Amino acid sequence: MKKHKVLYLPTEAITRRVFSPEDFAQLTEEFHVTVNPTGTSMTTEALAKVIGEYDALITSWEASPELTADVMENAAKLQIIAHAAGSVKHFVSQEIIEKYLKPRGIVVFSGANAIAYNVAESTIGMMIMTARNWLNQARYIRETGGWRSPELCLEEQYLMGATVGVISASMVGRQVLRLLQPWDCQILLYDPYVSAQEAEALGAEKAELDELFRRSDIVTIHAPSIPETYKMIGAQQLRLLRDGATLVNTSRGSVIDEQALVEQAPRLRICLDVTDPEPPLPDSPLRQSENIVLLPHVAGAGAYGYRKIGEATLQALRDHFAGRRVRGAVDYERFSILA
Repeated sequence: MKKHKVLYLPTEAITRRVFSPEDFAQLTEEFHVTVNPTGTSMTTEALAKVIGEYDALITSWEASPELTADVMENAAKLQIIAHAAGSVKHFVSQEIIEKYLKPRGIVVFSGANAIAYNVAESTIGMMIMTARNWLNQARYIRETGGWRSPELCLEEQYLMGATVGVISASMVGRQVLRLLQPWDCQILLYDPYVSAQEAEALGAEKAELDELFRRSDIVTIHAPSIPETYKMIGAQQLRLLRDGATLVNTSRGSVIDEQALVEQAPRLRICLDVTDPEPPLPDSPLRQSENIVLLPHVAGAGAYGYRKIGEATLQALRDHFAGRRVRGAVDYERFSILA
């Protein structure tokens, strides 16, 4: 049986990150795989010259040249683009989707759902760490030589039994909703694209944005960075949070009005894995507030989710060429609201 031809662009380092040796061996056994022959990150121009003979293209971080008209005009045999990473928006445009991908029935797969496992795990950890104020307690011990800070309160509301507001039933948001189920929380969900019935099926109560902030002890943000979400969370929402409430953001910094966040920070507990810009400027007040924990966009890191990417990429190729539905295929009708 003739094997389908796959052009594989990721570097060796990325391959080691996202593919187990077993899965990569299976990939090369089941398909005719050509590893990026340039030895460096392939340019769009180079891709346009070689894409014509391939049925599938595998991309990833640092290995996703823009899909231009020149590339697509030459990609006569291309059936599936499998992105062994997260968002595809930096190299796939709505114009290319409408002009080439949809008319030709070309599938674009994204490994974002696999990364969601890592981000969701990080989110739960950030909720617990931030609500319990562990970093400030550790800093007090290290810097003062004392033991328990006089500001330590042992009777606060932490994760168990809390009202947790989840913003967006994105892939990460859905994983967070799943992980929250054993924690005996009341879960609120804000997502204008999800019905009350869908929210209930996800284990949450649908709520409007202001209502979510008013009722929540902990708020976690998983909305995509699109025009509709730019500074969606501002002074109005932040003022609704009770004193001592926890706010976690592992989505994109642009979703929050950071100036308003800094103003409200003295009475809140905040953990930001993302900022706008990223990283924040050296003199950014985000770096100065004792109540803001800054992390360098690492929520998606972790061997478990990374290896799930390779596993899902391999399965996407298998499913597509067997005529089955591809799990993780980008929904072109929802492309404008995807992360």
